[in-house]
Amino acid sequence: MLRKSESSKDKETKNFSEFSQLADLSLMNCLNADPQSTNDGNDHKPRPVYSGHYVPVIPTPIPEPKYIAHSSKLFEELGLSADLTKDKKFCSFFSGDIKVADSPISPFGWATGYALSIYGTEYIQQCPFGTGDGYGDGRAISVFEGLFNGKRMEMQLKGGGPTPYSRGADGRAVLRSSVREFLAQELMYALGIPTSRSLTLYVSGTEIVRRPWYTKGSKYFEPDIMVDNHAAITTRVAPSFLRVGQLELFARRVRSNSHNNVLNELKIIVQHLIDRNYKKDIDPSKSFNEKVIKLAYLYRKRFISLVANWMRVGYCQGNFNSDNCAAGGFTLDYGPFGFCELFDPRFQPWTGGGEHFSFFNQPFAAEVNFKMFCKSLRPLLVKNKEDIEKLEQIKNDFSKLMEKEMQLMWTKKLGLEKYEEALINELFNLMVTSKVDFTIFFRKLSHIPENISLLKDSFYLALNEDLVKKWNIWLTKWHDCIKKNGDLKEISKSMKQVNPKFTWREWMIVPAYEEAEEGNYSIIKELQTIFNNPYEEQSLEIEQTYDRLKPSQFFNNGGISHYSCSS
Repeated sequence: MLRKSESSKDKETKNFSEFSQLADLSLMNCLNADPQSTNDGNDHKPRPVYSGHYVPVIPTPIPEPKYIAHSSKLFEELGLSADLTKDKKFCSFFSGDIKVADSPISPFGWATGYALSIYGTEYIQQCPFGTGDGYGDGRAISVFEGLFNGKRMEMQLKGGGPTPYSRGADGRAVLRSSVREFLAQELMYALGIPTSRSLTLYVSGTEIVRRPWYTKGSKYFEPDIMVDNHAAITTRVAPSFLRVGQLELFARRVRSNSHNNVLNELKIIVQHLIDRNYKKDIDPSKSFNEKVIKLAYLYRKRFISLVANWMRVGYCQGNFNSDNCAAGGFTLDYGPFGFCELFDPRFQPWTGGGEHFSFFNQPFAAEVNFKMFCKSLRPLLVKNKEDIEKLEQIKNDFSKLMEKEMQLMWTKKLGLEKYEEALINELFNLMVTSKVDFTIFFRKLSHIPENISLLKDSFYLALNEDLVKKWNIWLTKWHDCIKKNGDLKEISKSMKQVNPKFTWREWMIVPAYEEAEEGNYSIIKELQTIFNNPYEEQSLEIEQTYDRLKPSQFFNNGGISHYSCSS
């Protein structure tokens, strides 16, 4: 008789033919294609898209694709055998050549349009047509949607070539940004933060694309040279890739009455969002208005939790526009993101982000994006004053609930029983003054030290006598609070479950993608292993290499401390 592990192994999807049979295209079946799109997906030149929920597009395969990595955890969850990474058709498909696929896989992929809002201000300036009808998936093409053990997932190629939304660009992603996105999704999932996932990573052996970047050791704010990079494709996976910006696009069209079917298009995409991301939580027997109200309530809850968790681990989204907000309530679009090392509430890795998208301002940026979400739903309720008032109340309560969630998060990070405002604000001031590493400090604090000496490895500068005295006073106050909570060993254990040991440090990611450009993927694989267990103690060698302060030579370096994009 087979053991359970062997039995489940037998059920794994082992070849591309079996994988193909998992296809189930709800988006194409439920939503409307752009009526001006082609029938064959040969639609790669920039053009305005006036209606429809998606444009059929055939991806452009990267030539001579080479396998770099896959997510073994995601493969296991989806019931996929690692043997698939050696299947030629599977590799061709996820490096952009979808012509290898047969029915029920679609012969073309799909790209979607969305609107752009930056901190609550609606923009059309980046649209080459000056109307907002040319903004959307410029290099992201979904190619597969299917059921995996009853769980619906969509798979999207990042760097799959041009679409009508590419605004004249090549639709490619460079190896640098592809490595960053692949590894970041792996880490965020292991940190317990809702996120799109990594499936596979391929690089072209011959296609080179030029992008602006930084010379080694550059202190410039913006890129100072053009760099040749290998083109790459990473496949990201999520229950759907519906964004707040997509709902916003259709709501704007409703306001301008751009065509006869525009209100219905908004209604269809909102219903599809409910079906794809909230099916278990929204009763299908309810009226549509009731579903919309419940959707706003549920998204608010997920979004607040997501942002509080970003803060917990030091993550800064960087480009936190509405089009980068997944309407399903998870992290999406790993472009100019970063993780706070030297603690600074104003930390912002993206040179275009400004203070409004800085580390500690993320709860406020989230509130602005949530307001755009509610604004997009409002036209669906316009004939019912009572429902509009309910939606307004859900929107207006965001700030209060966000603050409550943030207080709970800081309480857990510090092992407290209740939020101690004065103690926590005093801690933030000391952390800034003392030049503290965010992750190392909270992990060492999780050991419940009684004096400052056990925290010394988390400081970037030697402390003077006055600071040492202030720290010891703070530690005494903190100890007095947590001793009331029970067993210190249990408190320490709980703190270690929310304060990771290992984190993303840009200066240790750089060698991974630089070596990959030369065909060496060993650092990527090592980081994958480390990132799969960020809360666990690992070997002394790993600790000495990856759990340490940012070396002084990397401060203020372009491409490490800050970057315009990672393209």
